[in-house]
Amino acid sequence: MDLLIKNGTIVTAKEMYQADVAVDKGKIFRIQQNMDPAGFDEVVDAEGKLVLPGAIDGHTHLFLEFGGTISSDDYYTGTRSAACGGTTTVFDFVNQAHAENMLDAIKRRDAIASKDCAIDYSFHLAVSDVITEGMIESMQECVDYGIPSFKVFMVYDYGVDDGSFYKVLLKAREIGAIVGVHAENKYVNNVLIEKYLSEGKTDAWWHYMAKNEMVEGEADVRAVNLAKMAGAPLYIAHLADEMGMKAVTEARNEGYPIFAETCPQYLHFTSEVYKRERGRDFVCSPPMKNQASQDAIWGGVKNGNITVVATDHCPFSKAEKDWGITKKDGTPGNFTTIPNGCAGIENMYPYMLSEANQGRISFSRVVELCSTNPSKLFGLDDQKGAIRVGLDADIVIYDPEKDFTVTNSAMHGATDHTIWEGLHLKGYPVATYSRGNLVFKDGEFLGGRGQGRLVRCHKLSFNGPLL
Repeated sequence: MDLLIKNGTIVTAKEMYQADVAVDKGKIFRIQQNMDPAGFDEVVDAEGKLVLPGAIDGHTHLFLEFGGTISSDDYYTGTRSAACGGTTTVFDFVNQAHAENMLDAIKRRDAIASKDCAIDYSFHLAVSDVITEGMIESMQECVDYGIPSFKVFMVYDYGVDDGSFYKVLLKAREIGAIVGVHAENKYVNNVLIEKYLSEGKTDAWWHYMAKNEMVEGEADVRAVNLAKMAGAPLYIAHLADEMGMKAVTEARNEGYPIFAETCPQYLHFTSEVYKRERGRDFVCSPPMKNQASQDAIWGGVKNGNITVVATDHCPFSKAEKDWGITKKDGTPGNFTTIPNGCAGIENMYPYMLSEANQGRISFSRVVELCSTNPSKLFGLDDQKGAIRVGLDADIVIYDPEKDFTVTNSAMHGATDHTIWEGLHLKGYPVATYSRGNLVFKDGEFLGGRGQGRLVRCHKLSFNGPLL
């Protein structure tokens, strides 16, 4: 037998209790108190510590081409960083090219990821073409392959119109899939960009103003209404605004399968960061919003109407962020030329657990938001997302007494800065196991390139109670 973790406090989405956890062949095979350590290859004493399921980051962009460059973390450095923050599974996005079969797109991307991922991974398929003959039908092929989650963008050049969005929702309902959405009003955003640039308003603050609370909120409301019309489940990615939170809450109160994800950056920062000297480092989409929106999102975290916390991890270097001042070619830049995205893959679980450690929410609620709920929503709850017999031994040992201050030098990704610099955390992960293999301990990454595997997810059903 491989591993015995003794004397820790197990945290599930519903409770906390003291017991030992036994691991064999990468799976949890027994949970009970006072287990005899004889016969185990390794025995770990977790007295005074919490034993948690590894986090599942349902929203990352690794090795992503965007804004004239590629996000700083590839599949190796990104998943290495994730493991060092207690995340043991990531969902990355595959962007479908025009006229590209959706399953072919997944296989194309997996050929890159499979060689590099240090922890387990899966994908969402970002849909851009449902017009070409056969494209919408290829969604079924993805579900059969083990990828039952899709995403549409209501913004950017590769975004879809409402009719195409509706078609994707209808197909998802038919085949047992879920559709996520990046909700912002593309047309108002474009008008505001033109207005601000014509007035000489070029710095990072105007990125926020062009994608303000109403620009996101209107699109959230529209997306919820489209899902209601289609009778389909909907997953709103990176929800950051008060209007959207209200729309989600109302829909869920009416019994609709509407689920919202938020990210730590929206829980911790407000739009005031765009007034900082390096406000461009915080440029992401959607941007951080005002205090009222942050309060509403925290309300959703506490009352259950936020279902998932993920990162939208998509970092770029300082030099690339500086393209908001001077573009890559040396000509003057502005807020539209700043690559969108921030690092967070190593910070999500520690940040949320620190908030629990300081009494803002419960540890069980963090496990629910960061592990159990994403496992259910994306179809891997028969493999991951809990400390439970039969599941993969994706386990984090967390020391609630450890003080930790975030510095970029202590992170394990490939980015040269972090928006979390200087943040003090109460408690921190001290060990991470991926399928029973120790991949992180006391600040050191112990895993390896290519050790992760593609997780095939099961077909989805939303006939039961809301998460």
